Amino acid sequence: MAVSTVGAGAKYHTGEELCPYRLVLEHVTSRWGVLVLIELTEGPQRFSELRRAIGRVSEKMLAQTLQTLERDGLVHRDAKPVIPPRVDYSLTELGREAAVRVRGLAEWTRERMDDVQRARDAYDDARSLH
Repeated sequence: MAVSTVGAGAKYHTGEELCPYRLVLEHVTSRWGVLVLIELTEGPQRFSELRRAIGRVSEKMLAQTLQTLERDGLVHRDAKPVIPPRVDYSLTELGREAAVRVRGLAEWTRERMDDVQRARDAYDDARSLH
């Protein structure tokens, strides 16, 4: 089993088994998890608002993502007993902390996309020569 040391001597298992931290990491950094966390930094939103803001996510996937993030303690679901039903989603304190970190990675990606594209082009050019 491979072990990686990150930060102040903390050890994280990087093997095939799903350590609890690794599963949460997968939830937070999943395709839709990242977008939900970033979008909810703007404030509470209803399901339909989130879906429109994120785009290209099915209702099923968004519902599963929200449920997973809620279970992990990152998202709060506030169902109001009104007709028609109203459900708002917001970040918990833990969720805000995760969102700040994920947003930093998203911003880095946006800022460095030109460099990534140059690397991709160079890789593709080198591969096409073979």
